[in-house]
Amino acid sequence: MAVKWTGGHSSSILCLNASKDGLVASGAEGGDLVAWGEDGTPLGHMQLEGADDVTSVLFSPSCPTKLYASHGEAISVLDIRSLKGSMDHFHVNDEEINSLSLNETESLLASADDSGAIKILDLEKKKVTRSLKRHSNICSSVAFRPQRPQSLVSCGLDMQVMLWSLQKARPVWITNLQEDETEEMEGPQSPGQLLNPALAHSVSVASCGNIFSCGAEDGKVCFLPESHLLLTGGNDGKIRLWDVSSEMEKKQKSPAKYTHRKKAKRAACPKQGGNSSATGADEEEHAKFLPKLDIEHGEKVNWLLSSTIKGHQSILVADQTSCVSVYPLNGL
Repeated sequence: MAVKWTGGHSSSILCLNASKDGLVASGAEGGDLVAWGEDGTPLGHMQLEGADDVTSVLFSPSCPTKLYASHGEAISVLDIRSLKGSMDHFHVNDEEINSLSLNETESLLASADDSGAIKILDLEKKKVTRSLKRHSNICSSVAFRPQRPQSLVSCGLDMQVMLWSLQKARPVWITNLQEDETEEMEGPQSPGQLLNPALAHSVSVASCGNIFSCGAEDGKVCFLPESHLLLTGGNDGKIRLWDVSSEMEKKQKSPAKYTHRKKAKRAACPKQGGNSSATGADEEEHAKFLPKLDIEHGEKVNWLLSSTIKGHQSILVADQTSCVSVYPLNGL
């Protein structure tokens, strides 16, 4: 079912991004970066300085040939048409960067790192204007909210998800996934059952800017553009597509944000074996919330991306292998 893009990398691919013109960039272990055409042909290859893993790649929305790449503690700005050297280079983080995010006006670039800090880089002034420090462990993911260039969401291995306002330089809202997990797990449990802490690994914000999803434990998530369709993947090798619009309509009628947050986290992080602790009415309601698409990918998912390839909406997947897998999203 999947088309495999090969011949670009020789090690595990860690991240993906696509430009509005259909170009795809992938970053891998050891500083390896590759540009791909829509047909899956490698167009260029570069070994980034320092040979640190490429943890995040991000195309400029205003200039589709400009690419931001994080590797180690550094950020390189590259021209995807000529991967011979960086156009610019920033070293603003103290520890390894895990995630990059641009705001919609492309005036600010956020970088989250292993120290738990988020650095806000003013791209015009080329200097850090904010340093957000509230996570007590690794900050694994950060995402600016669409339509709100001064607001972003972050998550980390401290099990915290935070909503930030850059005008205040502090979180305006914090939730603890461990508390949600504890409440979800209440009820009969088999003797010796091990419960993993809800470490937060990825966060994605829908195009409306008001809805976000968090991939806890081993989960990777991303919203499809201009929709409430949510892609999820994890260590179980499964890729699922969920339509959360009906759930959001329910929550707009009732301000039970806390309940929905737990349900969204379940959807984003299906447990291996499919066990559920919901009971009674909650179990019945949860059972109705089923994925629109279920793909047995078979490999641990490192990155998920939805993009238009050759005029068709597709899912691009990076995993433990050195190739990119492309699945068509026909009829959705």
